[in-house]
Amino acid sequence: MTNKFTDLLNSNKYLVSDGATGSNLQQRGLDKGKAAENWIFENPEAIKQLHLDFINAGSDILLTCTFGANRLRLEHGGLGDKVKETNIQAVQIAREAVGDRNILIAGSMGPLGQMLKPLGSLDVEDAHQIYTEQALALSTAGVDLLIIETQFDIDEATAAILGARSVCETPIICSFSYDRGVKTMMGISPTKMAQMLSKFDLSAVGINCGKSLQDNLTCLKELRQVTGLPIWFKPNAGLPTVDEMGNAVYTTTPADMGNEVVNWIAEGAAIIGGCCGTSPAHLAAMAAEVKKSRA
Repeated sequence: MTNKFTDLLNSNKYLVSDGATGSNLQQRGLDKGKAAENWIFENPEAIKQLHLDFINAGSDILLTCTFGANRLRLEHGGLGDKVKETNIQAVQIAREAVGDRNILIAGSMGPLGQMLKPLGSLDVEDAHQIYTEQALALSTAGVDLLIIETQFDIDEATAAILGARSVCETPIICSFSYDRGVKTMMGISPTKMAQMLSKFDLSAVGINCGKSLQDNLTCLKELRQVTGLPIWFKPNAGLPTVDEMGNAVYTTTPADMGNEVVNWIAEGAAIIGGCCGTSPAHLAAMAAEVKKSRA
């Protein structure tokens, strides 16, 4: 079955996603103790401008500012009873930025922030319900695809996928974060991730965030060997240090990331973007190299 995502990927060969949300909004004034989702209502123009900056940098896909817009995370910011409104408004902000451009809007769905039983206190049934609620809001708002990202636990990723599938037929990408180098914090390798997710109807699988560009590349090479799906590849700009003001500082430059794009494409990445610490300048450098590879 074709959809806007597969059609755009097939026609372009490679796609460019966007960059970081939280770290960029913090540079634009978001308090470090406040979730980005609060700005959906308090400062929507800043989110829209970030979307526009990524569009101008060359993004084909924009992720909504909804990484933490599930009930559990929103409760910490006083928005726990506004899951539907928060997600719908975030999609509207992205849509205003996109206008009539042929750019896809992806509903971002991050981890719940609590461990599932038996390691944590969250029932898998509750996780399923929470993800269902967010996926319904995003799909109702008309996103082109859902990106279940920064996952580390197969059971939670499964709950997210099944929750989304129970309410919509929107294309789904599922991406894991290999923050232990070549494994997730739960010890999941790219091979195991691909094997466990192969039973689901996914449009792509992915890698986002991580310890280093080299570790992410190692994960990409492994993942390419075990899946025939397109790979969404969104590494962060390295691990941050903290300056004297308590701000996170990412030292991987736009040129550093741009220079690696040819390697990522050679090893199987089909959709390329940036995670934590990646600015519109990082995206512009990567998009320029993707454009060369399309020729």
